[in-house]
Amino acid sequence: MRIGINGGATTTGTIDDVIAEARQAADDGFHTYWAPQIFGLDALTAFAIAGREVPGIELGTAVVPTYPRHPWVLAQQALTTQAAVGGRLALGIGLSHQIVVENMWGISFAKPVRHLREYLEVLLPLTRGESVKYRGETVSAHGALTVPGSTPVPVLIAALGPQMLELTGRMADGTITWCVGPKTLGGYTVPTLTAAAERAGRAVPRVVAALPVAVTADRHQLHERAAEVFQIYGQLPSYRAMLDREGAAGPADLAIAGSEDEVADRLGALRDIGVTDFGAVEIGGNPDESAATRDLLKRLTPTLA
Repeated sequence: MRIGINGGATTTGTIDDVIAEARQAADDGFHTYWAPQIFGLDALTAFAIAGREVPGIELGTAVVPTYPRHPWVLAQQALTTQAAVGGRLALGIGLSHQIVVENMWGISFAKPVRHLREYLEVLLPLTRGESVKYRGETVSAHGALTVPGSTPVPVLIAALGPQMLELTGRMADGTITWCVGPKTLGGYTVPTLTAAAERAGRAVPRVVAALPVAVTADRHQLHERAAEVFQIYGQLPSYRAMLDREGAAGPADLAIAGSEDEVADRLGALRDIGVTDFGAVEIGGNPDESAATRDLLKRLTPTLA
């Protein structure tokens, strides 16, 4: 299992902050630096810059929303970023949420599975350097892109429900999850995704699981902190469904927290159920906890791979 760091600089920081986070993750030996795209920096633009400054590490978006961009536009930007970073981009995409798509962007969220299926019919060929000729109900495209220096871009889908996992297994390179616990990952996400890929004759997909993590001697205080920081996610329907499936009251219940041995054991268990990549959302409550968490993750990176 590859270990990566989920940074927050694209949400709250500057381009220089993104570069600093990515450089630290690379210097610490992590496989991947993941960046969200919410209401701050554009993640792909930030990666095109940061990747020129920071060599070696894979750069993954977690995730770019599909609705605001035509898939042709997203493919062009992803290929350009891929050329800029020397082939180290993993493009994570997702639907976002109805409250964002409809209330903030004024776009219909109707039939999201159809939207994503048609979106992928255009996006995937283009990100592989192929031409596309497709006319759907929600999107159409005809032509090809030429981006010198680029290579095919792996595409990961933020897939939670069964239809999304089936679609991801059939068409994409893997999934990237948030608010999905180990019971759900092992008993539902991984087998559903893998079976869909097998039926389609595709390679075993990547399963990227992002979860809060901290080495701490005070689990109660850590839980309270996580409950406050991640409260909003328990109110969004798609994440709420995953929390209910797990039997979790809220995102804080999914935090991997405790002693070094406890955290290491739980990360090893994720590997054993088929998680291929762990995206660490570090939530230490003080400098000592943060340092201990980062140190443990650094030591586990070569042993869990």
